[in-house]
Amino acid sequence: MLICGVVTPDMQFPATANIISDKVGIKNAFGYDLNAGCSSFLYALVTASKFIEAGSHKKIIVVGADKMSSITDYTDRATCPIFGDGAGAVLLEPDNEGFGLLDSIMKVDGSGRKHLHQVAGGSCYPASIETVTNRQHFIYQEGQPVFKAAVSNMADTAVNIMHRNNISPEQLAWLVPHQANMRIIEATANRMKIRKEQVMINIQRYGNTTSATIPLCLWEWEPQLKKGDNIIIATFGAGFTWGATYIKWAYDGSKFVK
Repeated sequence: MLICGVVTPDMQFPATANIISDKVGIKNAFGYDLNAGCSSFLYALVTASKFIEAGSHKKIIVVGADKMSSITDYTDRATCPIFGDGAGAVLLEPDNEGFGLLDSIMKVDGSGRKHLHQVAGGSCYPASIETVTNRQHFIYQEGQPVFKAAVSNMADTAVNIMHRNNISPEQLAWLVPHQANMRIIEATANRMKIRKEQVMINIQRYGNTTSATIPLCLWEWEPQLKKGDNIIIATFGAGFTWGATYIKWAYDGSKFVK
C-alpha cells in the first residue's frame, strides 16, 4: 500500500500515489492521496497505522511531498520567503514488541479555512482568465490568526500526548514539529518544557515544505535515533488541521544509514 500526503498533486487526477507507484514499479498495490494541508503527512501516517493494526496490510509506504513553488506568489513578501519544495517517505511494518506509533490525537476546525487557502483551481472556482488575472491560484495566508491557532493547538495537542502517555520532558528523546516557522516551533517546545536540543529543526535549510517537513526531519536525524526513543510528532495545517502522535522508535538508525 502507498499513501501520499500532498497539497500540490502532479495532476487533479490520477492520484499522485498512482503516479509514484508506476514510476517506482509498485504493482498490484492499494494507494491514494490524502490532503490535510501541512498536516497531510501525519494524517497519512496515522491512517496507515490503522491498516497495519487491522492486519490487512504488512508493508505501507507513506509519502509526504509538495512543490510549493508551483502555488507561491513571488510578489507576496508575506508568504514567498516561507515555503520550499521537498519530499520524503517512510515504511511501516507490523511490530509485536511495543514499538511504533502508539498514540495519536488528530483534530480539524473547518472554520479556519478562511485564513489559509488557495481560492481557485478546484470545482468552486475552476481555472479561468479571471482567476488567473486575479492571482487566485496562489497561497493566501493571514499570518496572525494562523500563528495564534498553530501555537495553541499544536502545543496543546503535543502536551496532551505527553500527559496521557506519562512522558516527562526528560523522557522525551525528540520532538518532530512541522516546520512552519521558528516562533511556532519554539512556542510548542516551551509549552512541552523541553530543551532546544530535543527538537528537530531544519527550516533554515528547506523552508516550509508542507507535507514533506516531517519525513525530511526523520531522514536527516535518522542516524541519531535509537531503539526505544520516545518521539512526539506535532503538526498544524490549513483547514485548520492539527495533531500529534507518540512513537516509540523501533531501531538504531545509525546501523541502517550508509
